Amino acid sequence: MKILHVEEHGVSLEEVHEVTRFHAKILHPKFSAISVILSYIFSWNVDVHCELMLYLTVMKETLIPRLYLFPSNPGQIQAVEQQEKSQGSSRILISRPEQSFKLNSSFRLNIPCSTTINPPRIHLIHRDATPSFFRAVVKMTGVDIEMQLFSDDERIAWKEIVPTDEYISDIRSTSAVLGAGRPAQRSLTGSTKLQLRSVRTEFVKRVSRPVLNELLDGLLQHTVINQEEMESVKVIAERAEKARVIIDMVLRKGNESCSRMINLLGELDPCLCTELQINSVGVPT
Repeated sequence: MKILHVEEHGVSLEEVHEVTRFHAKILHPKFSAISVILSYIFSWNVDVHCELMLYLTVMKETLIPRLYLFPSNPGQIQAVEQQEKSQGSSRILISRPEQSFKLNSSFRLNIPCSTTINPPRIHLIHRDATPSFFRAVVKMTGVDIEMQLFSDDERIAWKEIVPTDEYISDIRSTSAVLGAGRPAQRSLTGSTKLQLRSVRTEFVKRVSRPVLNELLDGLLQHTVINQEEMESVKVIAERAEKARVIIDMVLRKGNESCSRMINLLGELDPCLCTELQINSVGVPT
């Protein structure tokens, strides 16, 4: 008995050494050199969805961001969480890349206010161990952290801004970060900005065009945005891009603006708010 092995470039016959009720056992398979070469070539052109996980350590006047980049894998996510938890770190919620990346491509991280970033590039590959990460040193604190991920062709593949109030987690660290003579701020874990940022991707996917238009009117009425900002958004034809610009614009304006947007959404589309699991808060609209 022989097994016919069909491949894209042809067929081959494999010798069967043992047959059971459900299986045929091949002890010495004939590996095609062409198949190996083709598999290697094709593996360089595979699109994969990726995870980005950010952890920050605040040390007096220094920030240590660690940004993990790896192909989506629940086991790897758990490995990162366990590793960072053992070091007492907290995860900062950031947006996922909206497009897939090429496997085996490399990426460079840019944080304008950083003094060092290592390694210079990370290659996107499947790993058995804990994923690789960028480690940066920021010699100033109390500032928003702007991050950009550049692909092989130096195009921006992903970008994010982490506001100060998302990495200041308690009064002690806030006093040290903001410096003497400035009041300490309370913890903002669970803040409306954090709440809105966490649903950014789903908001962009689900919100309808009519709701976006009414939302713009409401944001203008309550002075969250000005007339110029409203006009710049109105000319955007694509629904998803318009939604993306609106939520990013509001996120940059802080917690009160985010609260007003959440309240407006609750009035305009209660079903969407239920799906996003966000609740109205105590800022009058």
